Amino acid sequence: MPRALHQKPPRLRLRLYIAGNAPNSLDAVANARAICEEHFPAAHELEIVDLLVHPQRAAIDGIIVTPTLLKLSPPPVQRMIGSLSDAHEVMRMLADP
Repeated sequence: MPRALHQKPPRLRLRLYIAGNAPNSLDAVANARAICEEHFPAAHELEIVDLLVHPQRAAIDGIIVTPTLLKLSPPPVQRMIGSLSDAHEVMRMLADP
């Protein structure tokens, strides 16, 4: 059988940068988790990075505003800033090839 038939779809890898318990950060975490569980229940990885705990991580991805969501894979890398309250916009960003 061709190898392509056995390949799983790429796993969605996301990184969400937040700033502690700020209201926008808490909203972004809740919204990101809800979107992932609804649309990618078995095929996602969501890493949450609190820049108040790990400020050096901001430089790695060039983060200057929180909350910021990065789609790391599948490529291309995409970013969205804000509380992620517009699920339609988040899904459009995640689906962007």
